[in-house]
Amino acid sequence: MELDEFLDFVSANDDLELLKVKTKTSAPTADEHLLAKFNEINDFVAANSREPEADIAIIPEFLLNKSLNAIRGDAVHCAALTEFDTHFLLPTPPISKVAELKADYTITKKGPKKEINSLDDIFSDDALGLLDDGPESIFKLSNIPKSIDMPDKIARRKRCADFDQYEPLFKKCHDDIKTGEKEQHKFTGEQQIQKGQFFILNGVMCHVSDMAKREKRKGKVNAKLHLIFENGTESDMLLRSLATELYKDETGRRILPKSDDSLDEMLGIKNDDQATGYIYILKSLSTNPDISSIKDLYKIGYATSSVEKRIANAAKEPTYLMASVNHVSSYKCFNMNAQKFENLLHTFFGKACLDIQVADSDGKLCKPREWFIAPLKAIEMAIQLLINGEIVHYRYDLVSEQVVER
Repeated sequence: MELDEFLDFVSANDDLELLKVKTKTSAPTADEHLLAKFNEINDFVAANSREPEADIAIIPEFLLNKSLNAIRGDAVHCAALTEFDTHFLLPTPPISKVAELKADYTITKKGPKKEINSLDDIFSDDALGLLDDGPESIFKLSNIPKSIDMPDKIARRKRCADFDQYEPLFKKCHDDIKTGEKEQHKFTGEQQIQKGQFFILNGVMCHVSDMAKREKRKGKVNAKLHLIFENGTESDMLLRSLATELYKDETGRRILPKSDDSLDEMLGIKNDDQATGYIYILKSLSTNPDISSIKDLYKIGYATSSVEKRIANAAKEPTYLMASVNHVSSYKCFNMNAQKFENLLHTFFGKACLDIQVADSDGKLCKPREWFIAPLKAIEMAIQLLINGEIVHYRYDLVSEQVVER
């Protein structure tokens, strides 16, 4: 068989089209990039019934918000996208100007081929205006301080040369705990840190052997401590650093002498103090996969009566996600506006609020606003900070899911 005949035979019997040469598609043009990006924005608005927001915690939505603002800032782009603006997202230029602007930039399936030979060509071909010198330029950093204030000294533990002087103190403290003369209590505030006290941090007992005068440094009240640890080490830690570590440590405790008075009196609650309500934390027992699949979902609520009475009808109330709940913990409030207390906590965890709609027994959609996606430890820490007035020095970080210093 001749070569030509063989090639004809192979081509005629190429059932899998292995020999078929596919036409190479050209790269999308700047016009197509702009339209594709705007269609992404249109799709987002259609799916969510709102514009994309500049929430850095949700990167895809954050980028769509930046792209939309960049397009809005360019009259030529707005005019070119007029017929695609199905949700009226763009400012409308005067009709007399639309044709003139479109002549400069028209959306087509294929635009003119642009040669890129230098950085200047790249900057001039920036269809979305993301590389310009305007307020949305990616080369301009915002909210970044010109200089970063570093601590004068970073506290590190080192071996204590004169630990033999402190060892008897630790032994006596352990003996007092065993005999019941001293008790362990949960750490609840920076003001509890005083010279001579003992704490348990990450399972290790520590002693505040010395404490400098509290001073305001860089807008924050702080004090230098000299800590001795029962493992034979020491550290010059700052008061607020120790407080933060004790807050984070679930087993963190302060050691106090046992009192014959009631727990209420130990906490400073007197007979004439007025109870104003309860702040409670609940966990949903919903079987709805959209809810049950969410890790660390908790409700922070307020009740004037007992929490058990308040949640008795939870399975029939949309505010409880139409499901039974587990009572995790509650805090009795005295001499304060408990509802305001609740509102402050909701504000503190505002960006972690659950965004969901729940239908009640009549099919009416409701949007509960008291459910938050945050670790229980972070919520309990925020409550303690709010009780002792130190919450102004802290914030909730969505990325690390921790309460951190401002």
